[in-house]
Amino acid sequence: MKNLLRFFSSRVVLVGTPLLIQVFFMIVVILKFSSYFVYVYTILTLLSGAALLKILTGKSNPAYKIAWIIPIMLFPIFGGLFYLLFGGNNSSKRMKRKMHDIEERMTRLLGQNEAVIEEIQSLDRSAANQSRYIEKYSFCPVYNNTTSEYLSPGECMFERLLQELDKAERYIFLEYFIIEEGVMWDAVLNILVKKVQQGVDVRVIYDDIGCLLTLPYGYDKLLESMGIKCSAFNRFVPILSGRINNRDHRKIAVIDGGTAFTGGINLADEYINTYQKHGHWKDSAILIKGEAVWSFTVMFLSLWSYQRKTEEDFEHFRPLRKQTETFVTDGYVQPFNDSPINDELIGETVYLNLINRAERYIYINTPYLILDYEMIIALCAAAKRSVDVRIITPHIPDKWFVHSVTRSNYPLLVENGVKIYEYIPGFNHAKSLAVDDEMGVVGTINLDYRSLFLHFECGVWLYQTQSILEVKKDFLKTLDQCQLITLEYCRSIRWYKSLGRIFLRIFAPLM
Repeated sequence: MKNLLRFFSSRVVLVGTPLLIQVFFMIVVILKFSSYFVYVYTILTLLSGAALLKILTGKSNPAYKIAWIIPIMLFPIFGGLFYLLFGGNNSSKRMKRKMHDIEERMTRLLGQNEAVIEEIQSLDRSAANQSRYIEKYSFCPVYNNTTSEYLSPGECMFERLLQELDKAERYIFLEYFIIEEGVMWDAVLNILVKKVQQGVDVRVIYDDIGCLLTLPYGYDKLLESMGIKCSAFNRFVPILSGRINNRDHRKIAVIDGGTAFTGGINLADEYINTYQKHGHWKDSAILIKGEAVWSFTVMFLSLWSYQRKTEEDFEHFRPLRKQTETFVTDGYVQPFNDSPINDELIGETVYLNLINRAERYIYINTPYLILDYEMIIALCAAAKRSVDVRIITPHIPDKWFVHSVTRSNYPLLVENGVKIYEYIPGFNHAKSLAVDDEMGVVGTINLDYRSLFLHFECGVWLYQTQSILEVKKDFLKTLDQCQLITLEYCRSIRWYKSLGRIFLRIFAPLM
């Protein structure tokens, strides 16, 4: 009975019920006007035509267009209405204008030291061009007075995070897609409460949809009552709207402007294997210290200002000189963010730039392998020019239908020389890419349509850092626990499973 009461009082039921009522109401309205079938049919068909015109003339990915065109053509009465409600990026003009203001402010605060770019250009023009692209479109410069450390699995990151949080003297900024009450979050929360009592400015942003099943309603108010400033991003309301497509998938921790974490690890117990949700959870993060942390500080404060509708004095949060002046340069580090509000696909372009310049190897960790045509061509072309292309995906899925789409991409990639491995012990949630011992990326970006086109994401571009070698070492070690996907295995899949995967792949951009 207690479990039943808990279920009916959960956020899912509380917000899901009004949504179902709205869907039911729409169906009733359409049936009510069925006696005027000719008129209703004509209006909805014209609406579908307008939706098709919008799709065809838009700038979205071709695969995303096809995924919407097919259902609209098959169901012209409902297809267009459904697209207008949920299709594409439904960000309001006000939101886009506000985000544009934030981007302009980031440009003023994050100026590029041209001497650093010139250093990179003297070493490798291709690397310098990639760095310039990131600076131009994500407004985040490249730094050399910074160290980086790759952390895997989640237990390692958790231990270091607690250590660094406990050192905080001025402020702690946390921004996470998922927070869930349990061993991991409780340990973090205990430190946050202690730091608030010591006068440290503690702020938390969590994605409201990401935490729909993990946090109770009004959890931000609970944290505020503890003295922790908190904001729920894109608060979920029970109204049919495409705004739910734009989620804050970033994972950022900033301590005093001198230390920052990002990567795939959320603040929930499965990420540190306190309990096994999908077998052993393999994940990763990167810890940076030094000047590059300022970019993450600005990223957080920019979103905070947008959420809270406040004007922060960013200069107040500049790191103290002692936090940056003692670092020995370990290569070049460039944090970056990717926003669905603009039309620039920063995350995908960063990946493509790395893949296209590879000469010896490309090692990729990703939980989802849901690729568009450009990414497939780039990976296959790299393998065909004798680059050692290897990708590790999960063996135990978190969502069966998404994993089916991932597996639907195996045959084409394997046929062209890309080596696919599945992590047998469980779920590989790491998001990393290493190329030729020279360049790499660690961040929050999955190889799927949501991460690349619809979510707020972030990552760290690395050039000639020790952490790239750490990513490579961890990748090769993980291969010992993986199964190689062969062409024979791909061909042994029963025909009806292959057909089902192909069908799901058509609609992959909508998942």
